[in-house]
Amino acid sequence: MWGQAATPPKLEFEVASIRPSGPLVPGELNIGLHIDGAQIRGHYFSLKDYLGMAYHLKIYQIAGPDWISSERFEINAKLPDGASRQQVPEMLQALLESRFGLKMHRETKSLPVYALLVAKSGLKLEALPADPDGADDPGKGAVDVTAGGSRGGFSVDFGKGSSFSFGNNKFEAKKLSMTGLADMLARFVDRPVVDMTELKGSYDFTLECAPEDFRAMMIRSAIAAGVVLPPEALRLLDNASDSSLMTALQTLGLRLDSRKAPIETLVIDQAEKVPTAN
Repeated sequence: MWGQAATPPKLEFEVASIRPSGPLVPGELNIGLHIDGAQIRGHYFSLKDYLGMAYHLKIYQIAGPDWISSERFEINAKLPDGASRQQVPEMLQALLESRFGLKMHRETKSLPVYALLVAKSGLKLEALPADPDGADDPGKGAVDVTAGGSRGGFSVDFGKGSSFSFGNNKFEAKKLSMTGLADMLARFVDRPVVDMTELKGSYDFTLECAPEDFRAMMIRSAIAAGVVLPPEALRLLDNASDSSLMTALQTLGLRLDSRKAPIETLVIDQAEKVPTAN
């Protein structure tokens, strides 16, 4: 008789809790992810954010009910003995699927995107030197990512000297990769941004934009985060051009090119708004 190999069980956290996040100060937003040793804490992330971490996807690659962007949750979990940080996404998959009763499928669509490219004039940035002690290695050390913001702008600190802020009509980036820049821009423009520069390393830079473009980009960022805005705010997008952002990128030797690209999407067919008991 022929036997069949048993499917290995999914990796799971030793213990884990999920609960709705409490209210924040009106007009402010603060979120964070901290991994230190066996302890994992996620603060004020949406289900869409957690799905992105679990399945290694960008936010624009996840589709589902509106509430998966707007409802916020706290996750506290402990890794089992012998588990590594690289196994956290798989454990997060099992946790989310179980507690939220997820049913989903994947599909690939041809969607409008911006390709981030080096301009014909050539790159006008110099890559920062690699950290000699290996601090740039994402697999080493603790993870401590925090983000905070208000109506005037916001900032994200990725730890290990990498960060970006958006306020006073400008972006300021420290130790940011081109993929990080593409992900950052995707928060503020009207379509996904895909890094096609083929550039390695990280960079410091500043991008300045016109006040009207800054306002439009802040509105798009709020929409992407699931914030419900009044109609008068949405109407400000009608005449938004992002022309000053495009010009600012040119000063760095970069450009955004409109095109279509196949984008793999995770479609959430079913999810419980209230996670099951811990």
